[in-house]
Parts: sequence; structure tokens; C-alpha cells
Amino acid sequence: MKHTRIVVTHYGGPDALQVLEEECPEPKNGEVRVRVLAAGVSLPDLMMREGIHPETPRLPFTPGWDLVGAVDRLGDGIAGLELGETVAALPISGAYAGFVCLPQRELVPVPAGLDAAEAVSLVLNYVTAYQMLHRSAKVRRGQRVLIHGAAGGVGSALLQLGRLAGLEMYGTCSSRGASVVADLGGIPIDYRQRDFVKEIHRLTGEGVDVVFDGIGGPHIWRSRKALRPGGTVVAYGLTSSLRESRLASGRSGRRRRHRFRGIRIFGLYIAGGWLLPGRKRVVPYSIQWLKRLRPALFRQDLIAQFDLLRQQKIKPLIAHRFPLVEARQAHELLGTGGVTGKIVLVRQPVVG
Repeated sequence: MKHTRIVVTHYGGPDALQVLEEECPEPKNGEVRVRVLAAGVSLPDLMMREGIHPETPRLPFTPGWDLVGAVDRLGDGIAGLELGETVAALPISGAYAGFVCLPQRELVPVPAGLDAAEAVSLVLNYVTAYQMLHRSAKVRRGQRVLIHGAAGGVGSALLQLGRLAGLEMYGTCSSRGASVVADLGGIPIDYRQRDFVKEIHRLTGEGVDVVFDGIGGPHIWRSRKALRPGGTVVAYGLTSSLRESRLASGRSGRRRRHRFRGIRIFGLYIAGGWLLPGRKRVVPYSIQWLKRLRPALFRQDLIAQFDLLRQQKIKPLIAHRFPLVEARQAHELLGTGGVTGKIVLVRQPVVG
């Protein structure tokens, strides 16, 4: 039986994504073959395609951090799973495929009846948001927070979970994302029209308790200026490295050897946040490293998000559903910026 798989053949723009038709993989001992129903499209996927993300695999590779699918075949030594059972995983790469084989320990059960595209939105985006709120920042009801990219996948998750936590929320966004931010309980700040640091101090006086910054680089320092004394910047991304070439055209392959430079700069900002006066600290967050170090927490937190979705306490925003073979178009759309919610690759073509 054949399946479709998307492969990055060279580091560069969306043209680096190629569609392959090949034989389905067979599960090894301890593995489960999953029929992928939905795979998320995220900025880390674009960074890996460009060769500038620290997790970038060697070429050629299949992108895709997060997936929801159905158990299709069991390898030797598997117990406790049934064929057809819906599961989720965060493989970091490999999700852009019709079928994927994964170790059983990577799979988290998905409650019956959930929409696959909404469910996959929880795996990366909502677990990231939940863990930053409650494990990194340890927010308390009534605190003020600033969310950068508040209309995006992680940003909208932070708004929904922040509202459940009773936070006062502010969110940077484009003018077209302002209504979404407001609908989710945040006060929108148009970053193109206003200096967010000045606006935060105008609106709050002394600043916010927490800033969630997925941009990285010098932007972390500006986020720190929006804090009140004793506040925290939770830094969780390096998307500033994409700003100049989110729609790059193959000229970034040589940049792969610099993929750890952003992390070194990132570390300097974190150290500076602790050493400089003002009691304003910068703490890093990485979903993949927390999952590697404490896998039980990832599983526990994802199950909690599924429960919130089942109870309709959260509602992921789906920006667009593309069939798997249109992964290139999905990357082009995300690369233009200003996407509201999550872009998802689905098994069957649908109208987005």
C-alpha cells in the first residue's frame, strides 16, 4: 500500500517541499503505525525548512511537529492499544505523511468525538501555552500579561487559557487580528501603529507581570521593558530569524551552520535579565526539552487540554485546512504572517 509523504529536499523556501508517493512504512518492535488524520503547520516547521531551527534533521526529511491519527497497525510488543483508536503525538518531525510509525510511549489517547484539526491544535500550541502559563510563569488570578502574536496559534491559545485563569490580558497583533484578540478577552495593541512598551505603560502604569515572547533576539529586551518590577518574560521562540525571509527562495541553505547562534544570543538575554537591576527576569521555555526531561508532564498536560476541549471550555481557531499534498501552499500562507489561529494539513481535501 502506498501513501503520500512531504519531503524537504534542500534548505530554503516553500519550493523545498516535495510530494512523494511511496510504500507505507512498517512498524518495528515497540512501534505503532498511525494513519495521520491531521498534522499541524507551525513556524518551527518553516524554520526547519530553512535549516535554522536547532531541531532541524539532516536532509532529506519530513517536517511536522504535531499530529492526530488513528492506530493502523501494531508492531511486536505492543499492548493496550486497539486498531482504529485515535491518538496524538509530538514527533517534532515526520507528521506531514499519510502514515507514520512511532514508539508507543509517544502516543497520547484522544477522546472520541473530537475534530481532528481542533485536537491537533492542542498538541503543540495549547500545551505550550498551558505550560508557559502554569509551569514557567506560575500565573495567579488577576495578574496582567502581554502576549505577542496574540491572534496566532500559540497566542490565541494563551488568550483562551489565560481567560480561564482569570488574567488581565493584552495582546500585540495586526489591525486585522484585533477583533479576534478582543473576542478572546484581550486588549489588542496594533504593533504596527503603536510602540507596545509605551502603550503597556500607558494602559497599566507600572507594566505587566508576565510577557510571553516567541520572537526572540533583541525583541526580548523590549519585552522586558514592558514588565513591572519583579516581572517575568517567558521566551519561547526565535521567529525573528524568519522575519527577513519567511518566503525565502532557497538562499538559506548555507545558514544551517548558524542555527545555534540564535540560542547563544538568547542565552545572553536570559543572563542579562537576571544580572541587571530591576528584578525583571527572562526565563526560557521549550516544549520539546520539557517533554524530553519530564515526559509524564507533557502527557498529563495534553490530556488536560483534551478534557477542556471536550467540555467546550476552549475552542481552537483553525485558520485553514489544506490537504496534505498542498503543504507548500500552507507554508506560503503561514509565511506571509498575520495568520489567525492554526493551519492544519488534513487527510481529505476540504474547503478551508
